[in-house]
Amino acid sequence: MITKTHPNNEYAAAPRLNLLHGHRIPHLGLGTWPLVGEECEAVVRYAVRSGYRLVDTAFQYRNEDAVGRGIRTADVPREELFVSSKFNKESHSVDGVQRAYDRSLQALGLDYLDMFMCHWPVPAQGRYVEAWKGLVKLLHEGRVKAIGVSNFKPAHLEKIISATDVVPDVNQIQLSPDLARLPPRAVHQSLGVVTEAWSPIGRESGLRDHPIVVEIAHRTGRTPAQVLLRWHVQQGIVPIPQAAKPEWLAENISVFDFCLTPGDMEAMAGLDRGEQAARDSDAPENGH
Repeated sequence: MITKTHPNNEYAAAPRLNLLHGHRIPHLGLGTWPLVGEECEAVVRYAVRSGYRLVDTAFQYRNEDAVGRGIRTADVPREELFVSSKFNKESHSVDGVQRAYDRSLQALGLDYLDMFMCHWPVPAQGRYVEAWKGLVKLLHEGRVKAIGVSNFKPAHLEKIISATDVVPDVNQIQLSPDLARLPPRAVHQSLGVVTEAWSPIGRESGLRDHPIVVEIAHRTGRTPAQVLLRWHVQQGIVPIPQAAKPEWLAENISVFDFCLTPGDMEAMAGLDRGEQAARDSDAPENGH
C-alpha cells in the first residue's frame, strides 16, 4: 500500500470551520490524552512545527504544563493556533469556572485560550448549568474566544441553552464510524454547534482492521487511519486523534487531498453500533 503524506513535514493545512461566536476552528487537531511530561511536550512541539494548529488538552489529562511548553517552544505565532482545554466537575460554578480558567492559563503559560470547555455534565451533581453560566461570563468578558462542552447529550444542551440563551460553539463527544452518534449530531446541526470527535479512530475497537476499512484503504492508496479520519472530515466533524510518533502525526493530518465516494460512505455507515455503545454521560461512574 502507498501511504500518501506530504514530504518534508509540509502537511496540507487543515481548513477552518466557522463557530457561532465568531472564532474559527481547524478541521482536524491533536488530542493529547494520555501523553504527559517530556513525551507530551515533544509531540506537541513537533506537531505544531509540522502544521497542526488545533491542540486539545484538559485539566484531567494532567498535561497542560507539558502542552504549554510544547506550544511555546514550537516558535509558531500564538495567533495561528487554536488551543482548547477543559475543566472538571469540582469547578462547576460560575466562580469555579473563572478559577479553573486562570489555573489552566497558568499551567499552559498562555495569555488566553481559544476555547474553554466543560469536560462532562455530571448530572448527578446537578451543577452543569452553573458551569455553563461561568463559561458564558468568560465569553462575554472577552477572556476566551469560544466556549464549548464535552460529552453533553441533547437534553443537557437543551437545559443550558434554556437557562442562558447561549448555544455552545462545540460539543466534543466520543465519535467514530462504529459510534456514528447520529441523534446528537442532528441536534448539533440544528443548533449550529460544531461536533468534535474524541477517539475518532476507535479505541480498542479494531476499526483499523475492519475489512470494509481495509478494502477502502487499499483501493485509495491510503492507510486505514486516514480513511477513518476522512470519514469525519467529509461530514463536517472535527476529529482530534492522539498520536505519539512523527509518522502517525503525518498520517493523521494528510486527509484533505482525497475523498471517499458515496459508496464508501454508505459501506462505512454499516459499522455503526448505535448510541448504546458509547459511554453514557448520565451514568454516575462516567465523568469528572
